[in-house]
Amino acid sequence: MEHWLYIFNIAGHNISVNLDTIFTMWFAMLFLIIVAFISTRNLSFVPNKMQTVSEAVMKFFYGTLDTMIEGKNREHIPLVASLFLFILTANLMGQLPLRLVHIREGELASPTNDINLTAAMAIIVLVYYVFMGIRAKGRKFFIHDFSFTGIVMALVEILEMFTRPLSLAIRLFANIFAGEILVSIALGAMAYFLPLPIMLFEILVAFIQATVFMMLTIAYVGSATGEEH
Repeated sequence: MEHWLYIFNIAGHNISVNLDTIFTMWFAMLFLIIVAFISTRNLSFVPNKMQTVSEAVMKFFYGTLDTMIEGKNREHIPLVASLFLFILTANLMGQLPLRLVHIREGELASPTNDINLTAAMAIIVLVYYVFMGIRAKGRKFFIHDFSFTGIVMALVEILEMFTRPLSLAIRLFANIFAGEILVSIALGAMAYFLPLPIMLFEILVAFIQATVFMMLTIAYVGSATGEEH
C-alpha cells in the first residue's frame, strides 16, 4: 500500500511526508477534541447519556491505573487516556468509512500504519517515563551504586529503556499495516463478501492493539516510578 507522498527540499535535501496519514491523524485528533468538548459541557449530578459514557470510559482508565500502579497514579491519566483513545480512533479509521473515500493518489490510510507516527508516540512514552523515573528516584533511576555489577546493570537497563519504545512502535505499526493489506487483498479478490469478516477481525485488533500499547505504557511508567527498578 503506497502513501500519498509530498516531497520538499530543505538545504539541498529532499524531505518526504505522508500526507494521507497526516490528514487522518489531524482528523482523529479533531474528532477526539470535539467529543471531549461535548462530553464536558453542562456536567451535572444527574448525567445525560454522553456524560454517562464518558464517566464509564474514565472509570476504566482509573481502574486500570489503580490495578497496575500503586500510590500516586492519577497524574498519569492524561497520557494514558490520550494514547488509548487516539490509537483506537486511528486504528479504526483504516476500516470503513475511509475505505469508501478514494483520492487520486490512493486511499486514506489509518495514521497508525505509518511507522513515523507510532515511533513518535513511542518516543513520547520514553521521554515521559524517564522524566517520571528521574523525578521519583533521582540518579538511582539510572544506577544504584558504582560497583562493577551496578554499572553493568545500569548499562543493560539503559539499553532496555530504548528497546521498549522500539517494540511499542513496531508492534502497533506492523499489526495495523498487515491488517490493512489483508483488507485490500480481500477487496480485490471478492469485494462483496470476503472483506467483511476480515474487517470485523481488524476492529477487534484495533481495540487489542490500543489496549496493549496503553498497558505497556502503564507498566513502563510503573517500573520507572516504583520502589524497585
